[in-house]
Amino acid sequence: MHEKILQVKNLKKHFVMGKGQVLQAVNGVTFHVNKGETFGLVGESGCGKSTIGRTILGLYDKTDGEVLYDGNDIHALNEKEKFNYYRRMQMIFQDPYASLNPRSTVKEVISEPMEVHGLYKNKKEQMDRVYQLLEEVGLNRDHANRYPHEFSGGQRQRIGIARALALDPDFIIADEPISALDVSVQAQVVNLLKELQEDKGLTFLFIAHDLSMVKQISDRIGVMYLGNLVELTSSGQLYDNPLHPYTQALLSAIPIPDPDIEESRERIILEGDLPSPINPPSGCVFRTRCPFAMEVCSVKRPVWQEVDQDHYVACHLYDQTLEDKEKAKIQHNPEVLV
Repeated sequence: MHEKILQVKNLKKHFVMGKGQVLQAVNGVTFHVNKGETFGLVGESGCGKSTIGRTILGLYDKTDGEVLYDGNDIHALNEKEKFNYYRRMQMIFQDPYASLNPRSTVKEVISEPMEVHGLYKNKKEQMDRVYQLLEEVGLNRDHANRYPHEFSGGQRQRIGIARALALDPDFIIADEPISALDVSVQAQVVNLLKELQEDKGLTFLFIAHDLSMVKQISDRIGVMYLGNLVELTSSGQLYDNPLHPYTQALLSAIPIPDPDIEESRERIILEGDLPSPINPPSGCVFRTRCPFAMEVCSVKRPVWQEVDQDHYVACHLYDQTLEDKEKAKIQHNPEVLV
């Protein structure tokens, strides 16, 4: 039995725009993250995945729903409780340069969280910890006195990772931590995160748009589209048996390192533009680009259902599966009709 360290229940985050318009960035998302695992959250830019991460961390106030960490509603905590909570959860940001103060040295960047939380009694203990963190992320103590602009993109992201580890957190939200890096460096950073997870027992929420890279690090993956979660299952199951048409299209875009297979396989091309989250389509939000759209898709929002063991999808193509399950339930126990 897995221990659920984070539970997100029907989370909504809407932003009020000008002229009374409402941008529905996140619109009723539900999932959980087990302790010690890496949960991948993927989708196109603008689908709301980064908004979920920032709302979980408390950088954004929720519009509706619940975010439970170890059973406690994060958004219901008082200021002192939130202060202690922030020590347990940290974030690795997408842009390693923009997230680091250019006027602070590396040692100041990493030690600042320690000072805010009063972790060490003297400077020596604090600096020893800074040196230790630098070595853990593949840098050395000589880097402590340099400034962010003196490093490459990969090195700056390692500094960001060291800062995230400064408070010995349990849970780390990695918000597209490799998208701004060269391809040759991306694998190094992913391998570093996996090593740190194994050594420290960390739990990750890994947010990205690159499905091929997410597969390498994630235990389970949730696929988002226009503020909605459309599919969720284990990493292997998602790649071997994608159910939602959007997931199938995303996977078809991943190049295969075999010229014969790559040349012969069929690519799924989605027609139309991504709708605006200010005025999303009625019913299923994916219907305007879905090659299998039916009449019901325009009037009814698909039900979030378990089609196979631990394989969830929100799509009307699988409504019959849900009906069959209900029929089987009634046959097995006729009293449900009473």
